[in-house]
Amino acid sequence: MPEPVLRVQGLSKNFGGLAAVKGVCLDMHVSQLHAVIGPNGAGKSTLINVMSGDLRSSSGSIRYEGKEIANSPPDRIARLGIARSYQKVNIFPRLSVFENCRLAAQSRLKSSMRFFRPTRKYAEINEAAERAMELTGLVSRAGSFALALSHGEQRQLEIAMTLATSPRVLLLDEPLAGMGAEESSQLLALISTIATDHAILLIEHDMDAVFSVARVLTVMVNGRVLESGAPEAVRRSSAVQEAYLGKEESAL
Repeated sequence: MPEPVLRVQGLSKNFGGLAAVKGVCLDMHVSQLHAVIGPNGAGKSTLINVMSGDLRSSSGSIRYEGKEIANSPPDRIARLGIARSYQKVNIFPRLSVFENCRLAAQSRLKSSMRFFRPTRKYAEINEAAERAMELTGLVSRAGSFALALSHGEQRQLEIAMTLATSPRVLLLDEPLAGMGAEESSQLLALISTIATDHAILLIEHDMDAVFSVARVLTVMVNGRVLESGAPEAVRRSSAVQEAYLGKEESAL
């Protein structure tokens, strides 16, 4: 297997005397959807917050394309090619779908507030926004205000905004939260499609969804990795069944 595009080794995050993440190790590869599951308080969102630069780590390493990026500012991490979504939809509700995507694309520039730049730069930004809308099925909604979209479409838009930044790595924090079955199914299909060309870390509580799309599954409990590997191997793990999924195998 080729070298991972992103490698986390011994990553820890402490809040005073509370260790929210303890020595986590994981690898992310392009074309591989890596899901992280665990009960509330397991440290899943804290893990993504540290990986994205929203929180500083207490110890450990995060290497992107072989370069150490732990504790780099979030804007630098984003410009390198690591994009993320949040548990709560994070969009500009009073801007159009296209404008949301264009702003996201513009954020990859070293100076997004430079007013005098070659015209081709504007064309590249617009092309990135349009490509993101095509990938997420939002072209027909390009002129619609984001606040007019359904919850599922707003989640699509948030993913479109991450894609507009031309990332190699996507960190998705519970993208199915608050969705009905049909919307969840559509968004899962979208995530599976974009996983072909990206390395994706997916945090999700929907077990059926996780087992249907993940190629690698990591289970966290109390800030630590309990098991990590192929979904079927994790499904059979007695430690996982007892600590998270319950002792009854039928629950899986």
